[in-house]
Amino acid sequence: MIELAFIGIGTGNPEHVTLAAVRALNAADVVLLPRKGESKADLIDLRRLLCDELLEEESPTRIVEFDLPTRDGKAPYLGAVNDWHAAIAAVWAQLLDEHLPQGGRAAMLVWGDPSLYDSSLRIAKRLLDAGRALTVNVIPGITSLQVLTAEHRIPLNALAGAVHITTGRRLRENGWPTDAETVAVLLDSGGAFSVLEDKHVHIWWGAYLGMEKQCLIEGRLKDVEQQILERRTALRDQHGWIMDSYLLAREPLL
Repeated sequence: MIELAFIGIGTGNPEHVTLAAVRALNAADVVLLPRKGESKADLIDLRRLLCDELLEEESPTRIVEFDLPTRDGKAPYLGAVNDWHAAIAAVWAQLLDEHLPQGGRAAMLVWGDPSLYDSSLRIAKRLLDAGRALTVNVIPGITSLQVLTAEHRIPLNALAGAVHITTGRRLRENGWPTDAETVAVLLDSGGAFSVLEDKHVHIWWGAYLGMEKQCLIEGRLKDVEQQILERRTALRDQHGWIMDSYLLAREPLL
């Protein structure tokens, strides 16, 4: 039997990792770290840093790095994601067979929390559905939305108001969600807020949240929209990748 733990690591800041996550990391026989190519080398570097800082000196935990399959960016989205997940599941199965042939504990470090716009649990279900002798545990982590609101020093919701969490893709397709006072947007490829007709909404935007290169911008959308777009492009060009999220509200949150 293999126990697979998905450990939420928040933004990659060691100070954001919970004690439960540290215990789970040190209890693992093997930690699997995905490489996502040279342009996203910072992501595995941060995972390496966490392991260096959080693994105890006497810990027997082994670190195994692997190349993550890439998604076909030209194919229809949902079909491409389905094929991508199948490819990742196959890689995971091979790694578990190779490094834990007699069973044991494996761990993976998940950005933010495994529950919020992360597919690790869906990929693991493929292994379970295939009849693998596997148990899955989840150690929650700090989400980007928590860090975003903390850094801007605002609550997530208006007083007694509804919050809608969505993606940049859905915001582009559907506009402002019905009956939502506050809209939280993740996984935006860039500037989905530009489709909104109401430019008087307030936006709180953040990139590389919790990292040394964190960048924050807030204000009325009509005043800061272009600033965010230009800053986002510059940061992506500088670092080769970007993680950002933002909060939109029709009324002040404080």
